[in-house]
Amino acid sequence: MNTFKKIVVGGAALVVVLAAAGLALTHQGEIAAQTSIPTAEFSPQQIAKGKLLAAMGDCAVCHTAPNGKTNAGGLAMPSPFGTIYTSNITPDAQTGIGGWSYEAFERAMRHGVDREGNYLYPAFPYTAFSRVTDEDMQSLYAYLMSEPAVEYAPPKTALNFPYNVRRGIAAWNWLYLKPGVVKDDEKQPPEWNRGAYLVEGLGHCSACHTPRNGLAAEKTGEFHLTGGSAEGWDAPALTSQSPSPLPWTKADLLSYMKTGFSERHGVAAGPMAPVAHGLSQQSDADLDAIATYLMSYRDADAAPGDAQAMIKEKTATPKLALDAEGYRLYQGACMACHRADPSASTFGVRPQLALSTSLHAASPDNAIMAVLEGVQQPAHADLGTMPAFRHALSDAQIATLLNTMRAQYGMGEWSDLPNQVGKLRKQTAAQSH
Repeated sequence: MNTFKKIVVGGAALVVVLAAAGLALTHQGEIAAQTSIPTAEFSPQQIAKGKLLAAMGDCAVCHTAPNGKTNAGGLAMPSPFGTIYTSNITPDAQTGIGGWSYEAFERAMRHGVDREGNYLYPAFPYTAFSRVTDEDMQSLYAYLMSEPAVEYAPPKTALNFPYNVRRGIAAWNWLYLKPGVVKDDEKQPPEWNRGAYLVEGLGHCSACHTPRNGLAAEKTGEFHLTGGSAEGWDAPALTSQSPSPLPWTKADLLSYMKTGFSERHGVAAGPMAPVAHGLSQQSDADLDAIATYLMSYRDADAAPGDAQAMIKEKTATPKLALDAEGYRLYQGACMACHRADPSASTFGVRPQLALSTSLHAASPDNAIMAVLEGVQQPAHADLGTMPAFRHALSDAQIATLLNTMRAQYGMGEWSDLPNQVGKLRKQTAAQSH
């Protein structure tokens, strides 16, 4: 055999050996299906605790499709690699997780592998759920297994090659999955440590509020909680890098989590609205702990600022000609609800737009999405709703309206805004039906 053939044969043999080794190393065995759900082992207290934990973890937010049954799955989640459909996590034996033992449930939550041994895409935030205690994990399992079973098979996720090779996720896990319960920091008080556990564990705040690298893993270190994206919306920084015109105070955070609204910042909209609803169900002590932890990422010495003085400064004098098209659009679409004085409102909270984080952000996406989508399902019913203007205003009109508001509030125009409005309109068209 000549040298060339030896190289080819040797290379092929090496590929086979490496492939076999890869298959062996990434293999995850199937966990036998349970024949019945051990409901007798679940106490009422454990189930009640699990219900709160499910609300903290936003289980239903991701695992419920529009107009679908709670936790039955089927929500389409766009990603850079294709559309991922969420699974049915009701205790249906055939289409849900009714056949999953606690062992299978725990493996999925901590290691991202389902009962049958398939790797789960990290759109499911098991990197955060892996940090939950055994006690809380067992309570969450008890609650989910005690809920009504829904027989529904969600659409199958079918990504293009190479993303459809799920075993490749083993390499991703090796790089980015760091299992282990959130550890207390002995230098911090108990309240801070409790907040860290909730934020970094079941709360998985960083899944949306942290930027990601090219492999869709959360960036670490200085990038933690500095802003990300979710379902076409920007998730603003939870640190001092927040674009809000007024610094967030602990009282602001508590109000926002409890009610879905902060007078000094605005109302929870888009994917944050159901998250705020889940947070509002938590105890005052836990919300205070979350606020304590998040405030440690902010400048503790920052002055809170005078909201009323800022509103007066930004709204007292028109910055453009009174007959400007943007003002006319505002009068027709916005002014009836968003008055200069929010206390003059008679329905819902109608936040003061001069203090809106969305209008002060470097990216126009949240402001565009708010106009296109409105607020159809607020965090709480008493917040009131906002109509969608998707079918009432053109791309150019929305761009003119938003840039006029930016000018009125002392900021520069967003560039190429009509094109960005059109892009987001197209991306979210299916969701509007």
